[in-house]
Amino acid sequence: MKKLSFRAAASAAAALAVLIPAAACSSGGSGSGSGGAENAKIAFLMPDIASTRYEQYDAPLFKAKIKELCGGCEVLYQNANADAAKQQQQATSALAQGVKAIVIDPVDSAAAASTVRMAQSRKVPVIAYDRPIPAAKADYYVSFDNEKLGAMIGKSLVDHLKETKAEGGLLQVNGSPTDAAAGLIKKGIHSAVDPSGFKLLAEFDTPGWEPAKAQGWVSSQISKFDGQIAGVVAANDGTGGASIAAFKAAGKKVPPVTGNDAELAAVQRVVAGDQYNTISKPIKIVAEAAAVAAHGFIQGKKPQGNTTLFGTPSELFTPTVVTQQNVKELVKPGGALEPSQVCTGVYAAACAKLGIK
Repeated sequence: MKKLSFRAAASAAAALAVLIPAAACSSGGSGSGSGGAENAKIAFLMPDIASTRYEQYDAPLFKAKIKELCGGCEVLYQNANADAAKQQQQATSALAQGVKAIVIDPVDSAAAASTVRMAQSRKVPVIAYDRPIPAAKADYYVSFDNEKLGAMIGKSLVDHLKETKAEGGLLQVNGSPTDAAAGLIKKGIHSAVDPSGFKLLAEFDTPGWEPAKAQGWVSSQISKFDGQIAGVVAANDGTGGASIAAFKAAGKKVPPVTGNDAELAAVQRVVAGDQYNTISKPIKIVAEAAAVAAHGFIQGKKPQGNTTLFGTPSELFTPTVVTQQNVKELVKPGGALEPSQVCTGVYAAACAKLGIK
């Protein structure tokens, strides 16, 4: 497996900050519309609470960066709890409150197109966050490269299965069919799995990324393909954890299972050997990049990005595959996760075995 430096992504974020200078929020600054940039309101609309990251990391990190860039600015944070109609209402409310920019991680990428059009008709820029909005051109898109991400977790698993001379086929547990980023991850996974020589036994698009639905589907496949499943390519840690739970509930040996997001519970599963890999996408990178972009927009400084996706200027960062081989680069004092967070209770011995301290 090719290892990528955790520092590379951080360097990319630093480069973005250089490309979009953060002018001081002084009373002399000019903003878009009344109120000015120095006390602008910015909407930060996240999609669900099934993934713990939004409440624990994305929102606090985004708010902190905005405060650093503009002490007088206000972030209006809302979570749609997987309800596309609710997210639309939140966007409408934010516009009514006079926001100067909207950062949105859409529940439903197609439905979010109406939010883009509504905001742009009022000359309010929209930054698509983590998930793209193909049906309407947002003003900017900030994310990790989701297609590459899918290819990376798929190749990591396939390489491992070949190294261990595993026999059998694969299950593929995709993300939500209404999430364009999930579609990119799915495409990336297929690019690694389809030519691998391992038969794809079945695949499933998980409604709303809900772990319970993924677990139910995997349970049915365990019954159908008993003894034939060599591995499971799961699109995120929630569906990966659900897949593992399905095998344990069935009393079967857990095959190598992938993940994505490096959530605490998933990293603990990697340490313990229950989950083969996850993807480290330091949320700080995208949260701060989105904050810098939003701040630039309210000052009339449109960021250019490093590529274009779905007709939208985009800033895409490269993630890192995490397995037991390199997890201690992630879990260390001052790292993305502290040993005191990961190496608790039953995980202490596994951490010690991997040299995590």
